[in-house]
Amino acid sequence: MLFYFVALFTAAIIVMLNNRNNESNRWATFFLCSASVGGLTDFIRNGGWLAAADALQFLNYTLTPYGVLLFSIIYAGAFPKRKTRHYLKLLLLLPVAALAVAAAINPNKQLFFTLLLICTAPYYLISCYLLIVSFWKESDLRLKRNRFITTIIIVPTLLGVLIFIYVAKVFSPDFEFFNYISVFIIYSLTLALLCTFVYGVLGVKLRFERDSLESAMKAVSSGTTLLNHTIKNEIGKISISTDNLKSLLPETDEQSKQHMQIIANATNHMLAMVTRIHSQTKDITLNEEPCRLDQLVDQCIMQHEGLMNEQGVTIHAAYAMRPVVVCDAVHVSEALGNVFMNACEAMPGGGIIEVRLDTNKSGIELSIQDRGTGIAADKLGLVFEPFYSSGKTGRNFGLGLSYVYNVMQKSGGKVELANRDGGGTSVTFFWPNKKVL
Repeated sequence: MLFYFVALFTAAIIVMLNNRNNESNRWATFFLCSASVGGLTDFIRNGGWLAAADALQFLNYTLTPYGVLLFSIIYAGAFPKRKTRHYLKLLLLLPVAALAVAAAINPNKQLFFTLLLICTAPYYLISCYLLIVSFWKESDLRLKRNRFITTIIIVPTLLGVLIFIYVAKVFSPDFEFFNYISVFIIYSLTLALLCTFVYGVLGVKLRFERDSLESAMKAVSSGTTLLNHTIKNEIGKISISTDNLKSLLPETDEQSKQHMQIIANATNHMLAMVTRIHSQTKDITLNEEPCRLDQLVDQCIMQHEGLMNEQGVTIHAAYAMRPVVVCDAVHVSEALGNVFMNACEAMPGGGIIEVRLDTNKSGIELSIQDRGTGIAADKLGLVFEPFYSSGKTGRNFGLGLSYVYNVMQKSGGKVELANRDGGGTSVTFFWPNKKVL
C-alpha cells in the first residue's frame, strides 16, 4: 500500500513540476494526490489513528472522482465560459458534502458505499467519455497520438477502480479489493513510463498540451540565445575593423571602398538576421488582458495593408461574432501578422485572403485562408518546426509559424494548418471557452 502512495504521489509531483501554470496539470496533480492517500490508510490505521485513517479514506473515495472529472473536462476543452466555470467546480463538490453529512448521520457502511457509487459513478463514466471523445475528434495527428496515449493510460484504470472498488464495496464493504485494482495501477504506471521513453509524451502528456515540438522550441530558444550573443560580438568586430580600414583608404581608391562597403552591408544584414532569429525563438512571457478579437484582427490587417496592396492581395473578412478573449494582444497580433505575410508570399501574383471568425461548442476559432499553391502533404507535419521553411524569399527563416505555435500554446489555445480543397492553405487559431469572456 505504501508503494501505491509513493508511486502516485511521485507522479503527481512530476506532473506539477512539468508545468504548474497549466490548469490541466494542476487538476491531474490534484486527482493523483487524492488517489495516492488511499495507500496511507492501512499504515495510519495500524498506527492506531483510526479517525485519521477513516478521514483519509473518505477523501480518497470522494475527491479522486471529483479531480478526475475536472481534469477530463479541461483536457477535453469542454469547460463552460469563464463566467460560469467556477460555479461548476462548486456544484460538482456538492455530492462530496452530501456524502460527508450522510456518513456522519448514519455510519452504516453498506449504505455509505451505495450512496458513494450513485454519486461518483457518473463522474468516472463521464470522464472516460470525455477522454475518448477528445481523442476521437482531434484532427491534429501529433496531438491525436498524444491523446490516444493519454486515453489508454487512464481510461482502463478508471473503469477498474469503478468496478473493483466502488461497485464491489456495495456488496462487500469490508473486503479489500486492492489486489485487484493494483493490476490496473501497475498497468497505467508501466505504460506511462514506457511512453515517456518511446514517445516523450508522459509528463508532456499528463500536462496534455505539450509535445516534442515544444521541447524543440525550448532547445532552439536556449541555443540561439548563446549563438546570438557570440555572432553579434564577432559581427561587431568585423564592423569596427571595416570602418577603420575605410578611414585608412585613400580617397582615390574607389574600388577598395566599394569592396569595404560590400563587407559593411553584409555585416548589417547578418546582424539583422540574427536579431530576428533571436526575437522569434526567445521564451515568450505573456501579459494577458481582455481584448476584442475582431478589433485586433482589423488593426493587424491595417498594419499590413500597404504591403498587401503592392502585391495585389485583398482581404475579405467575415465575423460571425465579435468575442472578447483573454490574450496578449501584442504577441497575438504579431502571430497573425506572420500568417498574413506567409499567405501573401504564397500568392506572388496576388489574390484573396479570407478571414473568418466563428464559434464552436468548445470555444472560438479564427481562420486565415489563402488561395496559393498549398503545402505538400508530407510536409504538413513539419510546418511548425523551428527553421522549417517552404518560402521562396530570403526574408523567411522558418521561424514565423514556430513563433505562432509557441504563442498559442502558451495562451492556452492551439493553431492548426491544413490544405484547402482546390488549392491554398488554411491556418486556424483556437481559443477555448475558458479564455472567452
